[in-house]
Amino acid sequence: MTDRKPYRHRFPLSVIGYALRLSPRFPLSQRDVQELLRERGIQVSHETLRQWNIKFAPLLTEELRHREPRRGSRWLLDEVCVEIGGKKHWLWRAVDEEGAVLDILLQEHRDTRAARSFFVHLLREYDVPEILHTDKLWTYGAALRGLPVLHGVEHVQLVSTARCNNLVEQSHRPTRQQERSQVGLKRRQRTQEFLDLHARVSNLHRHTRTTVPAALRRSHQSAVLLLWREGNRLLSQDGSTEVKVLEPRW
Repeated sequence: MTDRKPYRHRFPLSVIGYALRLSPRFPLSQRDVQELLRERGIQVSHETLRQWNIKFAPLLTEELRHREPRRGSRWLLDEVCVEIGGKKHWLWRAVDEEGAVLDILLQEHRDTRAARSFFVHLLREYDVPEILHTDKLWTYGAALRGLPVLHGVEHVQLVSTARCNNLVEQSHRPTRQQERSQVGLKRRQRTQEFLDLHARVSNLHRHTRTTVPAALRRSHQSAVLLLWREGNRLLSQDGSTEVKVLEPRW
């Protein structure tokens, strides 16, 4: 593909895409990314990396979300407390039965209104599930009763240590690693954008660990890198996506 430069940017998309991939893929801060780029002869400032994330990360997130396969009909939901700018927030997360992240949402509260907002947020992207697994938090049940579209969904409440809920509990671990690597989270909007991209990248690399044979793992890694480059290619010169409809990869 043509490795062109976006409008008013010094570096081509291959460099920008590489920089954007490092932080969501590995527990690295922007200072770490800056040092890795410097080692490869690419000298950028910390502010440049921040601007790249603000401008391109949401676009790449949408491209990767569109190219994900159809997800399962069983949702596992959980919430975890995170501190952003010295203020407590709740990170709501939903995964399917295979551990793929469906969506995440940062909210300031943990009440029925927040749970209902998260359900509405999920239903914008996915079909109504068949089964919902949650912990014993009562706000989930209250939110389900307030949404007629979910009245026929089976709701299973389990304790946090139950085996069926381990998938969503384990899904919080990479977020904690990123929080430590960045020495805390500063702004809510930037944190939401970063975690959205982090979730999409995590879904890509779910099958590239050592739990699968080496040949299959290398095949998955090659496919992931190709998909990432395709997402970079769709960024136009003014920083927006090309106006075209992509076929979902079911």
